Amino acid sequence: MESTTYALPATPKQIAYARALALRNQTLLPCEVQQDRRSLSVWIDAQAKLKPDTQDSRPTSRQVAFAERLARIKRRAVPDECFRDKGLMSKWIDGNK
Repeated sequence: MESTTYALPATPKQIAYARALALRNQTLLPCEVQQDRRSLSVWIDAQAKLKPDTQDSRPTSRQVAFAERLARIKRRAVPDECFRDKGLMSKWIDGNK
């Protein structure tokens, strides 16, 4: 008997996770990697180990304090995603002055 190896296609969950990692790491997801489950798994493992540089994108402590003060005055909550991104926090502050 011949032993034939077939490459299994990547699952939709794998592709969705790989796209999220590509977005997080600001890298391209190669088309050829998406065709094979094993090669996509190797790519995901490599990308998951990378730490994105989130230090510069976090809001400053002064931004957070000001936003929280505005939130108390306006009696509303600052959205959670604003605490992860300086630009979103700035837009929230501008919209709630």
